[in-house]
Parts: sequence; structure tokens; C-alpha cells
Amino acid sequence: MSTFPHAAIVYALASAFLFALTNHFQSLGLMGSDARTGSLINIATGAVFYWLLAPFVVESWYWFTWGTVLFAMVGIIRPSLSSLLAIQSIHVMGPTLTSALTASAPIFGAFFAITLLGETLDFKTAIGIAAVIAGGVVASYSRQGLVRDWPLWAIVLPVGAAFIRASGHAVTKLGLEDVPSASFAVLVSNTVSLAIAGAAFRIEGRPISGTPKSFKWFVASGLSAAVSLHFLNSALQIGDLVSVVPVVSATPVFTMLLGLFVFRRERFSWRMLVTIALVVPGVMLVAMK
Repeated sequence: MSTFPHAAIVYALASAFLFALTNHFQSLGLMGSDARTGSLINIATGAVFYWLLAPFVVESWYWFTWGTVLFAMVGIIRPSLSSLLAIQSIHVMGPTLTSALTASAPIFGAFFAITLLGETLDFKTAIGIAAVIAGGVVASYSRQGLVRDWPLWAIVLPVGAAFIRASGHAVTKLGLEDVPSASFAVLVSNTVSLAIAGAAFRIEGRPISGTPKSFKWFVASGLSAAVSLHFLNSALQIGDLVSVVPVVSATPVFTMLLGLFVFRRERFSWRMLVTIALVVPGVMLVAMK
């Protein structure tokens, strides 16, 4: 594992960028399919990807450790449940607003870091976290105020996904102390999630619906999410949870920039400027911890 200065922050930023890319891929896939199908394909793609890598990254002793149990526990809720909530939120609210509201993750991350991992939160990091969260909130506003072409209860979707991800980050960090392999952590959690998602599909008798084009976007989102989780786990392995989670929550900035320059789904606005002006310094404060 690399030990160059601020490696954890670099890995966390890479994860944030790939999470943003995942949001857009999922949004495109949902144009021809549904959230449950998208979630299943997303998780399956990640699981298959890491099983193909397993001969090169997995050692036999990994399987007989407490860390494997912790990774499996994470897989029960992430990415199976968190992915479903996030994809459903994207369907109801859109990718940018979903990313903005999941910016609440640093609050949950700080809570778990302090209570579960015994980490400390200094004033500078707290200001950085507040700036990142504020940037996420601003990203959800338009000239008319908070965008509300969606029901109020839908807030539970992205906030629930943020809570699940933050709790999963904390447990994953504990597991990585026992098994220092970011790829193995993704392999185990995605495999467990795939088993749960597949069983749910079978019990409910749901068909896999969609078009070949939507399936391709979901596969792309699955690959992007899988690599994003690797970078995230790498950051957790060498950095503090209280610092990593806020940086990963810079996802709204990347979502907006990708929407503006790549997917052409955003327009340059004051909202984008203010979001960047808040999130970027916030991330820098966290990085200076």
C-alpha cells in the first residue's frame, strides 16, 4: 500500500469521481429499465469483476479471518441496500440531487469514527466537514429554492444510503485491520450482496426488465462502482474514517462537472460556483488534518 503524502485523500478523491460517474451511468440506464434491475446488474458486475481478479489479489488465509466476517456483514447492507436506495433516489430525484443529499454521509461518518473507532475530530476537520455538507446542500437548490418535483418522503432514500455507506465504511475499516486487502473487501461484500439481491429477485418473482442499452449502462455503472469501492477501501486502510468520508462526499462536485462537460445535463450556474467554492476548500481542510 502506497505511503506517499496524502495518499488516503487522493484515493478518496478518485473514489468520489468514480461514484459521480456511477450516478450518471445509472441515470442513463434507468431510462430503459427499473431500479431493482439496475441494482442487481450493478452488484453482479462488481462481484464478477473481483472474482476474475481473485487469483491475483486473494490469499487463502484471508478466508479464515474475522475480517472476512466483517466484510460479509457489510455486504448484507452495502452495496445491496445502499445501491437500491441510491438508484431509486436517482430515479425520483436525479443524479445531482441524490449526490447532494448523500453528502450527509460525513455526519454519520464522524459519529462512527468517534464512537466505534475511537478517532478524534479536531476543529479544522470539523469546519471542513461542515463546508462539504454545505456544498452538498447548495447543490440541491435552484432559483426557485429547493427543488421539489419529488415527494418529501423521498429524502429517506439518499439519506438512508448515506447512513448505510457510512456504517459500512466503519465496519470495513475494522476488517481491513485484520485483512489488509481493499480488493478482497469488495469481493466479499459484493458477493454477499449479490446473493441477497438475487434471492430477493427470486422470492418476489421479479423479471429482469430493460433494454440492451440500459443493461450496458448498468454494467458500466457496476464497473465504475466496483473500482470506486477499491479506492475507497484503500483510503480507509491507510487513513482515518473521519477524514476519508468527507472527501468521498465531494461526489456532488464531480457529478455536476461531469453533467456539465461530459453528459451535457447541467448548465453552468451560481449554484455550481458556490458548491465548488465550499466543497473544494472543505476537502483541503480535511486533507490538512
